[in-house]
Amino acid sequence: MLKRFKPFYLQNRFFYACIGIIILFVFSFLFPRLFNIIKIILLLLVTLTVLDTILLFAAKNGVKGDRVLPEKFSNGDENSVRIILQNFYTFNVYINIIDEIPEQFQVRDFGISRKLNASSSSELEYKLRPTERGEYHFGKLNIYVTSVFGLVSRRFMYCDTAMVPTYPSFMQLRKYDLLAISNNLHQYGIKKIRKIGHTMEFEQIKDYVLGDDLRTINWKATAKRNQLMVNQFQDEKSQPIYSIIDKGRVMKMPFEGLTLLDYAINAALVISNVALKKHDKAGILAFSKKVENIVVAEKRTSQMNLILETLYNVSTDFFESDYSRLYADVKRNITHRSLMLLYTNFETLDSLHRQLPYLKGIAKNHLLVVIFFKNTELNSLISEPAETVQQAYDKIIAEKFAFEKRLIVNELQKYGIQSILTEPEHLTINTINKYLEIKARGLL
Repeated sequence: MLKRFKPFYLQNRFFYACIGIIILFVFSFLFPRLFNIIKIILLLLVTLTVLDTILLFAAKNGVKGDRVLPEKFSNGDENSVRIILQNFYTFNVYINIIDEIPEQFQVRDFGISRKLNASSSSELEYKLRPTERGEYHFGKLNIYVTSVFGLVSRRFMYCDTAMVPTYPSFMQLRKYDLLAISNNLHQYGIKKIRKIGHTMEFEQIKDYVLGDDLRTINWKATAKRNQLMVNQFQDEKSQPIYSIIDKGRVMKMPFEGLTLLDYAINAALVISNVALKKHDKAGILAFSKKVENIVVAEKRTSQMNLILETLYNVSTDFFESDYSRLYADVKRNITHRSLMLLYTNFETLDSLHRQLPYLKGIAKNHLLVVIFFKNTELNSLISEPAETVQQAYDKIIAEKFAFEKRLIVNELQKYGIQSILTEPEHLTINTINKYLEIKARGLL
């Protein structure tokens, strides 16, 4: 019997009523005529509390709940968690849901309040945004039920512990998937690049339409058909595209909850998918003290699953990255000319000069694109007016760091190395833009 009343909780409304009655008893010393009225009020409170308890505990299964989790979470995105509720009471109840969400979210005030109609079912949804890859463990689903009196609540506990793995942002992958097939990536801010020359593979001869390049007119076919015909070309296919991820300590810098490493991983996943949709070969590798997490560039059907599982296990080791090791590994193992998208971060020109010989070595045999990040935290310092000497010093130093980033771009360009200097949130779109530009211009 006691076990059945174990999930019994007195609500705040009950304690507020008790405090009010105590205050009235104090006033009854000044106004004795109130004493009997207050005793009636106290008796009414006790009666309502007993009645409330009977209403909630009379049914064996008053409210049933079930948590529906996705197979995996997408890192850095809003992921949906559904809760299905069923009310077996024959009257309306009010519920407060406290779900024991994973400790990585550090949410201490989670709570969802709802009203459930009598003998009805309901479904609700809340969002979670993970900011690191790994395993996320859920606890129990706690449902606190109160009646219209709101004096007592009864707790129901459902759902055993569950684990959901968090993978690189596959939601971004789906976002660009259809666009890559339909060649409509420019709709997301990607510029259409004018094609220079004809380093493309011949596809077909078609009727001339207004806007076609007059230099592509096929005069023999035009003479036979007695109307203008033009040659149509397509981008070269089966070119190796490698995403090289620096997982050293420079990539541990956070931005809006995600580290630069996670931004790079999400972008590498999307660009690999776009490359495969464009019939190129996609591969990845990560490096710090040594080169690891290698996926050889291929265009087989299982390639995206292999890349996704590999990126799931990429983590920083807080060491300084060894570019000499990267250069040696690339020279030994990647013999075909490839597009190398190197995700890293350089804060100063000196840090670039230390690694420049190895970058130049890679760029001799491959088309190298160095992708690094703007420090967006400096923007507020630069834009705000300086009112004190200390603020003036801070602003000058911030401008110096921002200027050095632009110098790094110029230094790389001097040696024929392409680069992308981007904000972390625009990394994916800028990387796709550069890839399409390279394909359109036939640089690879």
